[in-house]
Amino acid sequence: MLKISDLRKGMRGVNVRGEITEVSEAREVVTRYGTTAKVANATLKDDSGSVKLTLWNEDIDKVSPGSLVEISNGYTIAFRGVLQLNIGRFGKLRVLNEE
Repeated sequence: MLKISDLRKGMRGVNVRGEITEVSEAREVVTRYGTTAKVANATLKDDSGSVKLTLWNEDIDKVSPGSLVEISNGYTIAFRGVLQLNIGRFGKLRVLNEE
């Protein structure tokens, strides 16, 4: 497991754990493949810092502020100069504190 403070743009195979502190409203976008998808931004924090987490489709409904999550096999990019963590097609989001 990495700490959020260790994340740098261009990383692959990122495994990180933290708490969701906020989730934006989901919005519909057209993907590069011409299909529509829902996307939302969340903030993920641990004791070392925080990062913007991009959530797609069904992952949006899995989390809310206060959710403890584990991201497996994610990747990082810089979008408009801001570091973002993405789960992507091969990554996995697991909620650790589900009722």
